[in-house]
Amino acid sequence: MRRRFATLILIVVSAAVAVGQQVTLPRLEDSTTMAVIGDSGTGGGDQYELAKVLIAAHAQFPFDFTIMLGDNMYGREGPDDFRKKFEQPYKPLLDAGVKFYASLGNHDDPTQINYKLFNMDGRRYYTFSRGPAQFFVLDSTYVDPAQLDWLERELQASRARWKISYFHHPIYSSGARHGSEVDLRQLVEPLFIKHGVDVVFSGHEHFYERIHPQHGIYYFTSGAAAKLRRGNIRRTTLTAVGYDSDLSFMLVELTDDQMYFQTISRKGGTVDSGVIARPEDPADQTESR
Repeated sequence: MRRRFATLILIVVSAAVAVGQQVTLPRLEDSTTMAVIGDSGTGGGDQYELAKVLIAAHAQFPFDFTIMLGDNMYGREGPDDFRKKFEQPYKPLLDAGVKFYASLGNHDDPTQINYKLFNMDGRRYYTFSRGPAQFFVLDSTYVDPAQLDWLERELQASRARWKISYFHHPIYSSGARHGSEVDLRQLVEPLFIKHGVDVVFSGHEHFYERIHPQHGIYYFTSGAAAKLRRGNIRRTTLTAVGYDSDLSFMLVELTDDQMYFQTISRKGGTVDSGVIARPEDPADQTESR
């Protein structure tokens, strides 16, 4: 068993907010780049406002794909709703070839798995790889034994340098409305620890929160792409950085050995940024001798 996540180090942290902040990620050659949005599908003005900032960020930092942390659609889910709540606000990104990879939230009709632009290919849970990372996408609303068996098999078989999971309900959260999903934590965290998951993204809470590493794993909540629960982050020992004053999204850049991230608000300010360093595997060190 490789516990390669154990020595991950957060090297740089910034919680300054500055209106008009530029994308500060390094844009390294051959890196893998993505955006992170959660709880996005309202079709309202707030969603469109943040989408404009996300599109502007793509002009500076042309990320390859976007992961969606659930609650992709609120309310009705007819063809017009998919246009209004997804296709129209993100049209410049879709036109530029940016793919979106969705997970299901508690407000989502499970038939979303068949919507082509969510790239779920008819699956409630699935895995895909990009660059040095393999992503494990879960349906946290309905976690049955079959899904857990699948997750363990896929994690065990993975040889990716980065193992990243994402799903809707956060297993660690300081939110006053919901808080940590402890029942879900008991199901999935042992597998994350056993098989060396490095980073986990969730939505559900309508704010941004970076949790202090738990068992060497970095947890992010980014559930404010269209809805905001202002002032909802409680003072707990879990929070490394929290932001519940405005909408936000994340940008992420991955290399073999580092994960850079930047969280940006609706006003363009940087809410949080940093870089997580991945240690060498013992096998890598042996080969280099």
